[in-house]
Amino acid sequence: MSAAYQVCTRCVMDTTDPDIAFDAAGVCSHCRRFESLRPRFTFSAEESRTRLAALSDQVRHGRGNGKYDSIIGLSGGIDSSYVAYLAGKLGLKPLAVHFDNGWNSEIAVSNIQKIVQKLGFDLYTYVIDWEEFRDLQRAFFKASVIDIEMLSDHAIFASMFRLARDHGIKYVLSGTNFATEHTMPHSWYWRKQDVTNLRAIHAAYGEGSLKTFPTLTTLRFQAAKKFGFGQQYVELLNSMPYRRGDALETLKQEFGWQYYGGKHYESAFTKFYQAYVLPVKFSIDKRRAHYSDLIHNGEMTRDEALSALGKPPYDPVELAADKAYVLKKLGFSAAEFEAIMAQPPRPHLDFKSDQWIVNLMLRLRDALPAR
Repeated sequence: MSAAYQVCTRCVMDTTDPDIAFDAAGVCSHCRRFESLRPRFTFSAEESRTRLAALSDQVRHGRGNGKYDSIIGLSGGIDSSYVAYLAGKLGLKPLAVHFDNGWNSEIAVSNIQKIVQKLGFDLYTYVIDWEEFRDLQRAFFKASVIDIEMLSDHAIFASMFRLARDHGIKYVLSGTNFATEHTMPHSWYWRKQDVTNLRAIHAAYGEGSLKTFPTLTTLRFQAAKKFGFGQQYVELLNSMPYRRGDALETLKQEFGWQYYGGKHYESAFTKFYQAYVLPVKFSIDKRRAHYSDLIHNGEMTRDEALSALGKPPYDPVELAADKAYVLKKLGFSAAEFEAIMAQPPRPHLDFKSDQWIVNLMLRLRDALPAR
């Protein structure tokens, strides 16, 4: 971290990101990166229609003799819900998959039902083995690593690709997008596909065995995403001028969709993790990245973001209720949990990792001649 505290003069990212840099005008490296990458994701309305039409033709033609031409993970959140809306509008026939890790909010479940019923999509709910998942979450808490959400994200990727393979589906529709997700510092999360790291942390602190938890290796994921081997990853939102506010209003109008109060707060655990665990234990307020994305996307002013950051991330009454719920569900006593929260954070690389694979891929990429 920089010696002196500093906040970007354009967005609201600050030196809680240890890798941030500022230019002479006080503009941060996230803003400069956004400026450099923005042309790749900027399209006119006509260009967007053309790109989406081409993608939908590609997906439909890959259907073969199967019932579905694609698969979509549906969390009940804004991004995945809007991808489902687009898929319906484009005439695609996806299998909608919901990953139930035991932390779903009632609002999220209601949103999912409204969407699949109106669009006529089949819904498959992948229910995780709760005892295994609970053991994993407890292990990650005890390890004091930052990315406890890695567990859900990894299992979602793995289960999606497994179902796609089982149903002979070539295309996976994703809600990943540049517009609302480009700012998140690398130090604030860990690479979701690092199954080696996941297993090592569980081996160190878990109490049971992993028999059914879905996994996907880094090589398998990168082969699909980067090179199209097996299932191919389609990011519809990166082929249009995606705006979170517009998507939210469309979902409300089309489906009677309900908002849940924060990015990824469709999960009760994610809300507690982002609004309490990260700020208290790791001194990280993810709202800074989320608001900075909206500033870059022209959906929020810097003054509005600073005003919002001046308010606590958690309502005190909600926090007390949610904390009691999470501790009871995970089987932590109040004293045990406070002891864990007081432990210093540990890097994921304190445990075995397959990071060497990523490093090798980067070296190979850099060694290739520029095109």
